[in-house]
Amino acid sequence: MKRVKIKELLATPPTGQVVKIQGWVRTFRNNQFIALNDGSTIQNMQAVVALASIDDATLKRITTGACLSIQGELIASLGKGQSVEVKVTELEILGDCDAEKFPLQPKKHSLEFLREIAHLRSRTNTISAVMRVRHAMAFAIHRFFNERGFYYIHTPIITGSDAEGAGDMFRVTTLDGKNPPLDENGHINHKEDFFGRETNLTVSGQLEGETYALALSEIYTFGPTFRAENSNTARHLAEFWMIEPEMAFYDIHDNMQLATDLLQYLVRYALDNCSDDLEFLNKRAQEEEATKPQEQRSELSLLERLKFVVENDFQKLSYTEAIEILKNSTPNKKKKFQYVVEEWGVDLQSEHERYLVEKHFKKPVILYNYPKNIKAFYMRQNEDDKTVAAMDVLFPGIGEIIGGSQREERHDRLLKRIQEMNLPEKELWWYLELRKFGSAPHSGFGLGFERLILFVTGMTNIRDVIPFPRFPKSAEF
Repeated sequence: MKRVKIKELLATPPTGQVVKIQGWVRTFRNNQFIALNDGSTIQNMQAVVALASIDDATLKRITTGACLSIQGELIASLGKGQSVEVKVTELEILGDCDAEKFPLQPKKHSLEFLREIAHLRSRTNTISAVMRVRHAMAFAIHRFFNERGFYYIHTPIITGSDAEGAGDMFRVTTLDGKNPPLDENGHINHKEDFFGRETNLTVSGQLEGETYALALSEIYTFGPTFRAENSNTARHLAEFWMIEPEMAFYDIHDNMQLATDLLQYLVRYALDNCSDDLEFLNKRAQEEEATKPQEQRSELSLLERLKFVVENDFQKLSYTEAIEILKNSTPNKKKKFQYVVEEWGVDLQSEHERYLVEKHFKKPVILYNYPKNIKAFYMRQNEDDKTVAAMDVLFPGIGEIIGGSQREERHDRLLKRIQEMNLPEKELWWYLELRKFGSAPHSGFGLGFERLILFVTGMTNIRDVIPFPRFPKSAEF
């Protein structure tokens, strides 16, 4: 008999039909009531065992975490919380679970503890709900771009370029770590390495993406990126996923509109398609908020924050205007900000971004025209020679969720900026050459996928929205 998913059965009218379900035991009460979950939904299916219908030896094996196959009659449920249940006629134990050793007992576990058992945490309500939302968001991203005629490009994971100029990269090498070959100057001889040069894991697919935007007009990448920053924070990962569209013939204003459309589309998709999981995560977030001091609590619940993004136009203002607002703000004057804003040109911190969104405008904010000295070399320089056509999208509870810019399409201006920043011109020859052969105005941005999932799920630590988090001193699973 073919298995039916629990999600499907919970929406099926009971007519006494015989069905087969398979999944993992969440709880087993009174030797009679089995709560079974197969991951298709946050809801469990109650399977009811008739007293004395199963031998004692088998009953003892029905423990939390055990995997079962159950056949039975789908009937209307008399209990609260579910409309249907399964009256068991056949039960097979597919996988035993030692109740005394199983780490996931039916009680509340801390997220820190769950990270230590990442191979099992997917069986909890919280992590399974987050992963279903993560899947929905990945699907919606591809759907959004496909509907708009964008092409999905796979940019390289191993690369010789450092798009950000950050230098915090994971090196890729096959050379002997203890006795690498040396050149005549005593430096490691990368000519003998696998690729014949220094290579690293990518920090961004942007530069390579631009080459395809300048042929196919509108492309996007969606893949893993890597940063070797020694950051042990709730907002940083060493391995994370990025969505990076690049568009020919888009200026900074077109870029801002696409970013707005994408974020509103994704949040609306989550509200429309992940209601059960979001209801659960909303309740979980409210319980977590209740443990915080009053002044640290969010004014909006998770569901209210999501609706807030869909229902509000994004406020657009220049970096210069934002600095004036922040300088004159009460928390800045009273030195409540950890980083007091004193002058134009400073890099905004998360606390400043959240103030603009949550306190001042009370809506999502897009900042644009940042000082060129705090932005990357590839951003288009404005005529004032002080700012670049960069833009950041700021969200409640999270700060920056998207960073992007109009790209510098003028060869002379790009070359000058590379030289000013002492970047390796020789390694960027191909990127510069794009500006020689049919250059065009073009723009793009990066959306950190895990930052998006943090916002949509209301989770507070980025390590809990990726299946296997990679961070300093942690790559066990």
